[in-house]
Amino acid sequence: MSFQPKFMATAIGSMPFDNADYAVDVSLKHLSEAPIWPQLPKFGMNEQMEIQYSEGMPCAVIDREKQRMFFQTNQDYSDAFAQFYEKYMTSTETGDCSALAIGPEFSRGIPALEKKLKALGRKLPAVKVQTTGPCSFALTLVDENKRAIYYNEEFLDMIVKALAMKCRWQIQKFRPYAERVICFIDEPILSAFGSSTYVSVKREDVVARVNEVVEAIHADGALAGVHCCGNTEWSILIDAGVDIVNFDAFGFGETIAMYAASVKAHLNKGGLLAWGVVPTSSIIREQTVESLAAKLEQGMQHLAATGIDRQQIAAQALITPSCGTGSLDPADAMKVFESLSALSKAMKATYKF
Repeated sequence: MSFQPKFMATAIGSMPFDNADYAVDVSLKHLSEAPIWPQLPKFGMNEQMEIQYSEGMPCAVIDREKQRMFFQTNQDYSDAFAQFYEKYMTSTETGDCSALAIGPEFSRGIPALEKKLKALGRKLPAVKVQTTGPCSFALTLVDENKRAIYYNEEFLDMIVKALAMKCRWQIQKFRPYAERVICFIDEPILSAFGSSTYVSVKREDVVARVNEVVEAIHADGALAGVHCCGNTEWSILIDAGVDIVNFDAFGFGETIAMYAASVKAHLNKGGLLAWGVVPTSSIIREQTVESLAAKLEQGMQHLAATGIDRQQIAAQALITPSCGTGSLDPADAMKVFESLSALSKAMKATYKF
């Protein structure tokens, strides 16, 4: 991989807006090199983080009265699974993943971005798409007995393959509009990895599940990133084969340096770091481009102090918000995107990119 983003700005998926066209306009204006399709939870359950990707998964039940989703595992699901795996095998043979498409009922942002990119009439440097990661998806959603579906091996395997197909479908949809497609696997739950809550979740299993989705992304020639908005064992993501490690560089910027050997190997083989240095809380109100640049420089210095070349760190850096903006006040979200765009320009100027 020879891609050097040089402080290119992109974002995590969610936005707090209730107008898809407006959200896409924000994306295209402030993420001009790598826009995202917006996830819009204000439209209701279908655009919530896990439910948005559940379409087409066998035995998925959305209980709108109780505002929850679960998997029905206590009935005969052999036929439903057989049909799903037939679709999956077809996708591996033909590359056609449309059987697990994300329809307009589950995403207003995808068709809105596609329409704007068609009208633009030129290729952008990148387009970023995203999916909820298999660990976060399966540890959050439950069966009818409220047991995390992660612990049901049959369902977990299906979920991993369904999410992989959804990644490939997105990549294929947006490939005509960009020089490269970036697909993030959002794994916020990994910030709790190793805690007593998830003591039974094994490192090697996390690596394997994430890697299966990464390999699917690579099969369609896209770059695979993993986003975790807290602190985690960052080497897990590198071991899973990702191209981009996206971390909260505002709250935990120094932690990436704790894994210097893994990060150095990652960068030397062309891997990238996405510095989530623009905070996604009310703290954004207190920030300036100068304060954010100083925070980013501090994090980069921590890493450079371990023996990694500062210029290499800069050339192989993207910048993002620390997390999605879906739960923010719209005015704060706009400050996030405006700050992100301005910070990208300022860092490029500082390093003469």
